[in-house]
Amino acid sequence: MSQTQEFDYLHGFGNEHETEALPGALPQGRFSPQKVAYGLYAEQFSSTAFTAPRAHNRRTWMYRIRPSVAQGEYQALDCKAQQQVRTAPIDEVVTPPSMMRWDAAAMPEAPTDFIDGWVTMAGNGSAAGQTGVGVHTYCANQNMDKRYFCNADGELLIVPQQGALLLFTECGKLHVPSGYIAVIPRGMKFKVELPEGSARGYICENYGSLLELPERGPVGANGYANDRDFQYPTAAYEDLEGEFELVTKYSGHYYRCDIDHSPLDVVAWVGNTAPYRYELARFNAMNTVTFDHPDPSIFTVLTSPSGTPGVANLDFVIFPPRWMVAEDTFRPPWYHRNVMSEFMGLIEGVYDAKEDGFVPGGCSLHNSMSPHGPEAAVFEKASTAKLEPVRYQDTMAFMFESRYAFNVSKFALDGPLRQHNYPDCWKGLKKFYNGDIDAGIE
Repeated sequence: MSQTQEFDYLHGFGNEHETEALPGALPQGRFSPQKVAYGLYAEQFSSTAFTAPRAHNRRTWMYRIRPSVAQGEYQALDCKAQQQVRTAPIDEVVTPPSMMRWDAAAMPEAPTDFIDGWVTMAGNGSAAGQTGVGVHTYCANQNMDKRYFCNADGELLIVPQQGALLLFTECGKLHVPSGYIAVIPRGMKFKVELPEGSARGYICENYGSLLELPERGPVGANGYANDRDFQYPTAAYEDLEGEFELVTKYSGHYYRCDIDHSPLDVVAWVGNTAPYRYELARFNAMNTVTFDHPDPSIFTVLTSPSGTPGVANLDFVIFPPRWMVAEDTFRPPWYHRNVMSEFMGLIEGVYDAKEDGFVPGGCSLHNSMSPHGPEAAVFEKASTAKLEPVRYQDTMAFMFESRYAFNVSKFALDGPLRQHNYPDCWKGLKKFYNGDIDAGIE
């Protein structure tokens, strides 16, 4: 390995970064000189088309010990993930408009690494058509040993819920504990180790436009997620030879090939497409200080735009610790139906609209125009609560919100984790109307 510090990071979302693990490895004044220092190969890694506008163009030049093409022939791989993972379009079952919720998955008993620990819950759009997303959970209890992974289908947004991930990527290392997120570009090779022995979390596989920071609009120059708080790895390479396996997910199928060296052999890189991490506690939440409930879009951390301005392929939204001070206002999320579809997860604590049954590691789905809102007990509690400043703390929920309706997997629809009694949380809603203008909860 290089002699750079453990977990040394570069800052700034989408910035052009340059980093080298050996002095002088980066060419000066040009990207592909006739001969690269240290006998390295120059290789360009592009996450957008070559001709994408400058503001949206993502590419990185890598200077590596061997070029990526130095690998064996791909062969179909019938691994555990091939049986559990679905890639959009997902049509193995008909998805009803029902509101759905799931328990958290238990840790596997058999040795399971990050690749084999994926299970698909839902998805929309089409990986081939480069629209929509796939939503998966993962549970792992084993390091990836002599095994590397490349997802050619989409950009990966990883949300750890329990246990840290140590990501070894072509661009360097990222330590991603619970409370952080990580994004790995489509096609980037990496492996995962588990510093705490096991890990559980969520994955959003983005097939559409690359994730970017949302515009702040009338909020102005400050607030939400700040560019400087996103961290990119510094160059740190593996110069290893031996028998290794590269697993690639491509068009929803898994393939493997032999490789006689570590593919994480990038000694230096310069560019603006690379894996990054972000600590969710750094999000600067905006909220009302007068009355009424603002839309959840004010909690958007990252967005993947669609072809329609203001309507996202994917919004990654969080509900972090924050103060609630609104006057004469029902403070939990209100009852609503929405053109957007919402897949939610809980990292820790309690979500204010669902105090019972929505557990850390679990998830829920409210598809387009499916009604949802606080459970009956939460409604009555919030309707009679003393309206004083309240601190929501020790909680972190999130939402993958998309303009496209989600189709669920057969596992999600019929598997053991589904809470078939989820709609019962609204059965206790009472009729308070009696024609009296002062009617309501006493």
